Amino acid sequence: MRIADFHLRLAEYGALPRHSARILRAWLEGKPLAAGTRRQHSENFLPLSVREALPGFSAELDALASLRSEHPAADGSARLLVGLNDGQMVESVLLPRDGLCVSTQVGCAVGCVFCMTGKSGLLRQLSSAEILAQVVLARRYRPVKKVVFMGMGEPAHNLDNVLETIDLLGNAGGIGHKNLVFSTVGDPRVFERLPQERVKPALALSLHTTDAALRQQLLPRAPRMDPEELVALGEDYARKVGHPIQYQWTLLKDINDSVEEMDGILRLLKGKYAVMNLIPYNSLDADDYQRPEGERIVQMVRYLHSRGVLTKVRNSAGQDIDGGCGQLRARAEHIRRQPGRPR
Repeated sequence: MRIADFHLRLAEYGALPRHSARILRAWLEGKPLAAGTRRQHSENFLPLSVREALPGFSAELDALASLRSEHPAADGSARLLVGLNDGQMVESVLLPRDGLCVSTQVGCAVGCVFCMTGKSGLLRQLSSAEILAQVVLARRYRPVKKVVFMGMGEPAHNLDNVLETIDLLGNAGGIGHKNLVFSTVGDPRVFERLPQERVKPALALSLHTTDAALRQQLLPRAPRMDPEELVALGEDYARKVGHPIQYQWTLLKDINDSVEEMDGILRLLKGKYAVMNLIPYNSLDADDYQRPEGERIVQMVRYLHSRGVLTKVRNSAGQDIDGGCGQLRARAEHIRRQPGRPR
């Protein structure tokens, strides 16, 4: 379902645009669809035919994203395994300080070698309503004042649906525009489209290395864009919207944690309107990749920060429960495929 279908269905029930706008706002806030306001109860505003249809319509919306399991972590976050109407599953994450990370695809086509989601390939796109439904589901548990599009999938590969979602959250959803964070490995369409949008989100760019050849190995199906080009496009967007770019750097032991890489970061980002987010890899013992030791991570932060690049460590939520992005879904799919299990 796209949001255009949402309005079309309500119109079929007899809703006028002002009626469907209120119902949409109530849904996005995680409230009952017939919720009124302090000044006007629903029975004095919504036509009877609409009120009678809302329970069935609400059940359809609830089926867009339903909670399969919740996995709380010690940092106050909680990973949610979310079931979709067709039986597929995605992950979203309740973050500390009223944040939420949502998925935009089932699987992902980029195939980052260190990402569990990428190993499944792209299965399908999420509709704008399915992305929004993750926010609605989360708001029934906690306030959500920030939404980051950093879950399963590459948002640039589902651009129309993601931009529609951002527009609605930044208006009817009541979320500040800079509290909407679009994450991408880098795609020319992003830099063309985002500056033209009514809601211009903050941008997070997956860099991971300053070595172009290594980046192609780590992100095998990302657009062929050298790190220098990616940073130049990011800097242009940052200056246009007045908000720094967040550069994402998944830390992989003995691969991208060298002094040479740190000097490359300084070369690319010093003086730029940017924040470097170092993300220690959420590793398991059997993984091909491992996270650097804690002392090494501290050294990197000090090295970069002291030389003029604002640097933060952003641990992936759920590290203490082996819940890195895609891991919950992968485990659930493995269990579901066992003989005798319902599919």
